Amino acid sequence: MARGARSDAESPHAVRIPPLGLEGMLALPAAAAAVVAFAHGSGSSRASPRNVRVAEALQQRGLGTLLFDLLSEEEAAAREPVFDIPLLARRLLHARRWLAGNEATSRLSVGYFGASTGAAAALLAAAAPGAAPVDAIVSRGGRPDLAQPVLARVRAPTLLIVGGRDPLVLELNRAALAELRCEKRLAIVPGATHLFEEAGALDEVMALAGAWFAAHLAAAKEESQP
Repeated sequence: MARGARSDAESPHAVRIPPLGLEGMLALPAAAAAVVAFAHGSGSSRASPRNVRVAEALQQRGLGTLLFDLLSEEEAAAREPVFDIPLLARRLLHARRWLAGNEATSRLSVGYFGASTGAAAALLAAAAPGAAPVDAIVSRGGRPDLAQPVLARVRAPTLLIVGGRDPLVLELNRAALAELRCEKRLAIVPGATHLFEEAGALDEVMALAGAWFAAHLAAAKEESQP
């Protein structure tokens, strides 16, 4: 089967995101009406175990997922690009354009799932002038404050998920929530720290993200129908 072609199987298959050929894994359930692109943070890759688990939960809800490396191996090793939010946002926009131009995904509504610095990149990409639309955003333990200059321009419904025992990030998310002008919600997972490693914490993230994407991406798909 040609790379990027749609399959009836739900198993992820390898893709490369132009123009740099960044590696990714695309999973498309047979009846998927939407796809969620993941923006990893803090130097994580498409193999991030937490994001892989979230992606698998979204696939079980019938949503497609795109896990891909925002940085090359050399860039990730250099560390500076890990915190270059505009660079990460540009890489996410490359992926969004690829989804729009790929036959298997061109008609699907699109969401962004961002973690840590990747959440800031997702918000920056969503607010970029002339960017292809994004229909919903979820942030897990994110740093939306790093996208502060554009928060008021974000139009996609945005869910911020923060651990109840992550006080600094919780305060930063509360401040960002006040600046967002879109449909928005702050969800606090009780007892969870920054990485949601506590028993049941990531399960709660998956449930919250799945419900948000299912509701808003389905609504976006219905609105796009003639």
